Formats: sequence, structure tokens, C-alpha cells
Amino acid sequence: MDIDDAYDNVGHIPDAEGYAPRWDAAAESCRKRLSVTGRARLGLMYGHGARQALDLFLPDAPPQGLTVFVHGGYWRRFDRNLFSHLATGLLSHGQAVAMPSYDLVPRVRITDISRQVAQAVTVAAHEVAGPLRLVGHSAGGHLVARMLAPGMLDAEVHRRIAHAMPISPVSDLRPLLDTQMNTDFQLDPDEALAESPVFQQAPEMPVTVWVGADERPAFLDQARWLAEAWRCGHVVEPAKHHFDVIDGLLDPDSAMVRRVLAP
Repeated sequence: MDIDDAYDNVGHIPDAEGYAPRWDAAAESCRKRLSVTGRARLGLMYGHGARQALDLFLPDAPPQGLTVFVHGGYWRRFDRNLFSHLATGLLSHGQAVAMPSYDLVPRVRITDISRQVAQAVTVAAHEVAGPLRLVGHSAGGHLVARMLAPGMLDAEVHRRIAHAMPISPVSDLRPLLDTQMNTDFQLDPDEALAESPVFQQAPEMPVTVWVGADERPAFLDQARWLAEAWRCGHVVEPAKHHFDVIDGLLDPDSAMVRRVLAP
């Protein structure tokens, strides 16, 4: 097996390079619309670095809880500004939605990114009361799964988690040791093991691992491994690949949004 090809999404999705510009345009439009009505708090700092900031989007009534969405990009690309529009479906249900950026490899290690996201979740949780839900895509799926490990979040924040949804997550980082991308990741066997959610204690709160049926076999495996290790929910959505699998977050009535909000 060609391990680099196994984990290459861009090379196997039609018009893959067109997704980021479309996300960017939709996200900017969403931020402008919410800013006009005073429902966007942009650039809230949770740390000291320029990328250690989050955007907080508010529903049109007092929030009934908070969802934190963590973006993907193999820990080395993208930021929160590409994904603002994905708050739409959850905002319609009275959720506040926080979206953090984080530093990228190789400037920092994946372990550092996990710690940054934990700080972002903590800061966002102090801004909005009520149940806390965690959603992340791809590398973001890995990161929200890491948040469920003992000690990653303080006990008060951890107790508030009502549901977590890793979407197309990387749950076992050991295969990445042999990819060319590891030049950026700088993973060694010890860090790959420590940062792999499949080896964490299974969380007590509800978890749904979500993946698209048309994704690369490696990502179908990664999702299944986590669902089996944690004995949690596992949804394989028909006719979705690694980039459009997150589209369900746009629709207040989608199965994905309903599952995020499920107790």
C-alpha cells in the first residue's frame, strides 16, 4: 500500500482545490451577516499567539448551550475563517458556536495544538453557559476526540460536555509516521501513540463518530477504529467524501445537526 496515497484526500476528490475558495466566500458572507446584527464576536484571544484566537457566533435569542467546532487541514493548513458558515445549522437551534484557530505544524507539534484547543474550549466555555458540544473535522476530529481524554480539560468544563462528534477523524496517528507529511508533523512513535484517541480511556459522555461513505478507505478505517475502541455511535453517511461530509452542519434539519444536539 502507498501510505501517502492512502491519506491523500485532495488527489481523490473532484475539484478538490475549489473547495477552500468556496468555503472562504461562504464563511465571509456569514460573518458579515452575523456582524451586522451583533451576533459575531470575532478574534477573541485564548492565548498569546496570533492564531490563538476564536470567533464566537450567537443565536438570535439567549444561547441554550455552546458548540465548539474545530477545523481540519492535517494540522498544517486552514484557519477558522474558512468555516464560519458551518455554524448556520446549530445557530438555528439556539446554540452559540465557537470556532478557534490554532498554530500549525511544523511551527509547533501536534501535542502543542491539542493543548491550544483545550485552552480554546475552556475560554469559550467561560463565555457561554449551558451544555457543551464538541465537533471537529479531520484533524479537528482528532483534536475534539483528544479533548475527551482525562486531564485535557478541567473537571468543570469536562462535566459540561453533552455530546462530541469527531467527523472523519484521524484516531490512530501511527500510520502517519511513514508519510511524507511527517516532515511537517515531526511525529515520533511516542508522540504518535500519546496523541492517538484510540488509545485513550473510552469517554462516558455520548460520542458519535461520523464519516462519509465515499472517503478514502484509510479514513473509513480510522473512523471505525475509534468507534470500536470507544464502543460509541458510528455513522457512515452515503454519497459523502472527505470535503462535503461537513455540509450537514449547514442544514438545521440534517441528520448531522440532529445528532450533535441529541442528548
